[in-house]
Amino acid sequence: MTTALFGLCIAVFLATMVEATEAFTIVFAVGNVRGWRCALQGAATALALLATFVIAGGLPLVRFVPIHILQLVIGLTLTYLGITWGRKAILRASGRKKLHDEDAIYADTVQSLKRNRTTGFTVAFNGVMVEGAEVLLIIVGLGGASHHLGLAGMAAGVAIALVMIVGAIVAKQLSRVPENQLKLAVSVLLLSYGLFWVGEGCGLQWPAADASLLGLVGIVALGAYGAVRMLKGYEGRMVKVNPYARLSDALASSFKTLREVAK
Repeated sequence: MTTALFGLCIAVFLATMVEATEAFTIVFAVGNVRGWRCALQGAATALALLATFVIAGGLPLVRFVPIHILQLVIGLTLTYLGITWGRKAILRASGRKKLHDEDAIYADTVQSLKRNRTTGFTVAFNGVMVEGAEVLLIIVGLGGASHHLGLAGMAAGVAIALVMIVGAIVAKQLSRVPENQLKLAVSVLLLSYGLFWVGEGCGLQWPAADASLLGLVGIVALGAYGAVRMLKGYEGRMVKVNPYARLSDALASSFKTLREVAK
């Protein structure tokens, strides 16, 4: 297996695991509140529909669209997804955005089900469809651009099966999955693949062929790490040089001097 294909499997697997964890939390909440029959039916229907979209949308792309156009369009799409996921993950890692909490999502879903009369089937179906939409783009994107749609689908299927098995064993939402860290890692892979295929689609000859992906992953990862460190450091400097704190200290010193003079 080449470097590109190995990275493809890892990217699809991790992205699917992140979204499957979120979907499982919603389905688990529906099952506990409204019953497992409607929860499983809603989830199964959504998965079947997503699989149909992958087959119906991916196979024509692979067979009929010229490879350079496919690589360029998909590269731009993956670049956008990588930047979007990366921005949120960097803000969470730096403390600028609240961390994604599966326990909180579970509690909110349960409360929403108790307040509203929405059927359990609808909630489970919508939850799986929403969380699976981006995974669908990633599967079609990574698998289509490399002409390995089946391999991408298999990686996604393994991730879904793993989440379902672990969730069934622990019998609760998968709150211990390091979802925030996984999203940062996936964003690095998506952005790297996106840039790689944009270059391929534009006719760029990468110096080390597919192995150039490793260099791109390293550069993007260093950039993400630097952004997290910069945001954390910037926040610390803002606290240290807080102008309001300096003004307060100056006023306190002035009042102290005036009291001493008055005495």
